[in-house]
Amino acid sequence: MPHELNAPTDELVPAAEPKAGHAPLDTAVETQQDLSAEINGLADAYARALKDGAPAETQPRLDYPPYRSSILRHPTKSLHHADPETIELFSPAFGHQDVHALESDLTIQHNGEPQGERIIVAGKVLDGDGRPVAGQLVEIWQANASGRYIHKRDQHPAPIDPNFTGIGRCITGPDGSYRFTTIKPGAYPWKNHLNAWRPAHIHFSLFGTEFTQRIITQMYFPGDQLFPLDPIYQTIVDQDARDRLVASYDHSLTEPEWALGYNWDIVLTGPKRTWTENEALGAAGDEE
Repeated sequence: MPHELNAPTDELVPAAEPKAGHAPLDTAVETQQDLSAEINGLADAYARALKDGAPAETQPRLDYPPYRSSILRHPTKSLHHADPETIELFSPAFGHQDVHALESDLTIQHNGEPQGERIIVAGKVLDGDGRPVAGQLVEIWQANASGRYIHKRDQHPAPIDPNFTGIGRCITGPDGSYRFTTIKPGAYPWKNHLNAWRPAHIHFSLFGTEFTQRIITQMYFPGDQLFPLDPIYQTIVDQDARDRLVASYDHSLTEPEWALGYNWDIVLTGPKRTWTENEALGAAGDEE
């Protein structure tokens, strides 16, 4: 499993936002139309390159101009390998004695019911040959139904849900399976450009058997109209690779009069592996 250099933080929560309608718009800020033109231009260039025989790009581009802060999210100089301390190779060792089964239900962590659409997100963690990866710690964090994180940096004018923190974890089963009950997150604004909004998504973190083995990725929901407008999602220029970040509705997971179900498998290695944020940090993505 890839090693993490450090988790990206500039997008995890939106920056402080002025109260809607109470501050004049900055006419110097680029618009969504400006960014969409860049995104479409890069997509057209990629399509022409494929037609001319270039290989498919299944991982995100490290420096993707429409994602304005991407220059801050990956190394610009050669990386130097650093051997981890011995203790980091053997701890922590996660197991069922460390993670309670109830931690995977984000709707029961407070005294009342959280607001929003209750959902079940389940799937399997697999290696590149389709074999299950058991005993892995899977953590998630997300915004609430209004697109608000419980975080001091998130001050945009959307309500905080006192009954929803947006954090959960579980251990994969013998068949590599994981399962969370949560609330479908809302879209939220961020400061990449004027009127920029992130599609609804859930952040996933996976640990291996060693402290230094961690990957981070995001799961999206099918049919989101913000996909073509989002520079982070579009850093992956290949559509098939982008599609691997999108969960599918699964009626067999859906529970009557309770919650809709979504299935999303995470592939750790191989040509069909799930994109991870670690790989956006540098050319050494396979060793991060």
